[in-house]
Amino acid sequence: MKKDLVILFDLDGTLIDSTDAIVSTFYHAFKEQNFKFDGNDEDIKKHIGYPLDIMFANLGVDKHKVWDFVDSYKLRYRVISKQQTQLLPNAIEAVELASKYARLGVVTTKTGLYSKELLEHMGIMHYFECLIGRENVENPKPHPEPIYKALEQMDINIETNSNIWMVGDTKLDLISANDAGINSVGVTCGYGNSEELKHYTQNIVNNAYEAVDYIIKC
Repeated sequence: MKKDLVILFDLDGTLIDSTDAIVSTFYHAFKEQNFKFDGNDEDIKKHIGYPLDIMFANLGVDKHKVWDFVDSYKLRYRVISKQQTQLLPNAIEAVELASKYARLGVVTTKTGLYSKELLEHMGIMHYFECLIGRENVENPKPHPEPIYKALEQMDINIETNSNIWMVGDTKLDLISANDAGINSVGVTCGYGNSEELKHYTQNIVNNAYEAVDYIIKC
């Protein structure tokens, strides 16, 4: 057993599918804040993975007003997230397999508090030693700070351990891993596409289970 193996997972598009919850809550925030959104569902989806304030700004909200939209979003999302979020196929199996070989953590741009509640509801939070969310860092992914923070909480020395991996579905996850100096695997079951992911890692698989299987065989 590789006791020095560490695997950090992204959430949306990697372990969970919360697309319906995210999209519907964006529309809720737009309505509550009296904002005329001229885009469509796909415009929202292509920004999933970024922090909420950046997503709203990218969707046309004035940067000085984004936090009002974020507040509207968070209040609604916490109410509906458990009902409108599912684990992706093979996600449980991926986490169970990974736990046999590695120490596990979660690094996400979602709010950490709500993410923990969500994973507890799904029955898998106990597999993870730590969960780093948006409120736990000053600089979210693609900055390496969330990865550094996770490893710090897990008391792992990145300078002496070369067997650390990030598993994620967007370039944000992979850039963060690259800049932190750790290994990465991109999965195509989420919001990124293989052609984009290939710019940041040579390791591309279909889902989290295949990612774990690849990592433990390295």
